[in-house]
Amino acid sequence: MLRALQSGEFERVGGSRPLRTNARVIAASNRDLERAVREGRFRSDLYHRLAIFPIHLPPLRERPEDIPLLAAYLVTRKARQLGRSIERIPHGILDRLVAYEWPGNVRELDNVLERAIILSPGTSLRAEAIQLGSAAATKSRERHLRTESSGDGESDTLAAREREHILRICNATGWKIKGPDGAAGKLGLKPGTLYSRMQKLGIRRPARHEPNG
Repeated sequence: MLRALQSGEFERVGGSRPLRTNARVIAASNRDLERAVREGRFRSDLYHRLAIFPIHLPPLRERPEDIPLLAAYLVTRKARQLGRSIERIPHGILDRLVAYEWPGNVRELDNVLERAIILSPGTSLRAEAIQLGSAAATKSRERHLRTESSGDGESDTLAAREREHILRICNATGWKIKGPDGAAGKLGLKPGTLYSRMQKLGIRRPARHEPNG
C-alpha cells in the first residue's frame, strides 16, 4: 500500500512484474491522526503519504449555529420521504438541539429528526418526540439560538428559520456572496443556489451593501 501511494506501483500476490495505477485515494477519519501518530497509535509513514491535501471538517458540536438550518433541511427531506408534511419546529426543540453535544454528528441529528417526524402527528414536531442521548452529551453551558423575532408564530416555520440563518450569515460576511469568505461558501452552497434561495425567501441585499457600479 505504501508503495502504491508513493509511486503508483504495486505487484500482484505471487507476481514479479510491477504494475502501474493512476488511482486516487480519498481517506477520512473521525480520529485526530496527528495526535495518534505522536502517540504511536497510527503509522507515521502511512499518515504522511495520505496527508497531501487535508481538509478539516469540524464536528457538529463545534458549529451549533448550523444546527437550525440543518434541522430545517433534514426535516423537509425526511418528511417528504415519509409522505408527511412538517411545517414547524418549535423554538424549544431547536434550543434543545443546539444545546446537545451530538456525539454521533450529523448522522445522529438525522436519526433523531426522522424518529421525531414519525412520532409527531400534525404539521409540527412535538417536544416529547425528540429523544436525545445521555445527559452527559448535553452541553454544560447552555446555548440559545438568537433570532430577530421572539414570537412563536411565523418565525417557527422552516422557511423562516432558513431565512433568519441566511440573513445572519450574509450580515456576518458583509453581504459578500461569492469567494471563499463569502456567504455561499460558509453555507456550503453554490452562489447561484444561494441567490435562488434568497429570491425565494424574499431576502434582498441592503442598499448600503449594494456593489458600486
